[in-house]
Amino acid sequence: MAVPPTHLRAGSCAIVGLPNVGKSTLLNRLVGKRLVAVSPKPQTTRNRILGIHRGTCPGVEPSAVELCFVDTPGIQRGKGALRRFMREEALAAAADADVSLLMIDATERRAALPARLAEPDAGELLAAIAATPLVIALNKVDRAHKPELLPQIEAWAAWGAARPDPVEVVPISATTGDGVDALVAAIASRLPVGPAMFPPDMVTDRAESFLAAELIREQLFHQLGQELPYSAAVVVERFEEHDRGDLAIGAFIAVERESQKAIVIGRGGQRIKELGVAAREALTELFGCAVHLSLLVKIAPAWTTAEAGLRRFGYRGEP
Repeated sequence: MAVPPTHLRAGSCAIVGLPNVGKSTLLNRLVGKRLVAVSPKPQTTRNRILGIHRGTCPGVEPSAVELCFVDTPGIQRGKGALRRFMREEALAAAADADVSLLMIDATERRAALPARLAEPDAGELLAAIAATPLVIALNKVDRAHKPELLPQIEAWAAWGAARPDPVEVVPISATTGDGVDALVAAIASRLPVGPAMFPPDMVTDRAESFLAAELIREQLFHQLGQELPYSAAVVVERFEEHDRGDLAIGAFIAVERESQKAIVIGRGGQRIKELGVAAREALTELFGCAVHLSLLVKIAPAWTTAEAGLRRFGYRGEP
């Protein structure tokens, strides 16, 4: 095993923001793997997820970096144990990080107004990032109206000027990669110098079974779109590597009502069959081997509203 460097920019960076601003897309790009589910549906991310980016940043001394990015659920108020858990995950990650990366959607009309962060669902977030160095990523610039970008950058820079530490605003596209190198350099320059924190071959702290569940859930979003119940969860019950190198994965999709189960299965089982094909292809790409996937759908009434439901599905420690 390679020996990790002992003199580099190393530390943690919490990727925070309101729902659906591109946090998970950015994490997947930074680590070069599909670690987390991505979809247009808000609140796709439910857990804190660590992804490690290694490389060099010209202009930063030392130039070697190990950035431990933490993807977080979008900050949003709401009732129920699951929404409360997601909000707590995001706030805890921001409070623990060496640097906070605040992501803003440049295509949202209100993005030019930092007053957006004065709304109730963002107040807790501002408090959590108040004590750490901050970088702002103005995301989705590839889809934004270009004449509006400079005023947005200026508005956010003026907002950041009220903080005690310098705030850099970096326009990026997490989808195309434009501006991402500059963003990494801005974050790295704010990290301490020291030894690497993780083995050089480690990309995430999550188990492979968790990554498999995320990819299956991502395909759920793509297959069902707006029909997908917010309460849908994926649990991997079996993850076995065979001697010949292939994987056998058994998972179930949990929903809260019989009507939701019918939506996921589809007429004659066609929808879950299509889901299985798409998920198997994604899993094969992720793990680099043949994958045998079996999927079931189970009903777990009102699991999102109670702490016991969160524990059962792995959102509060061990079930």
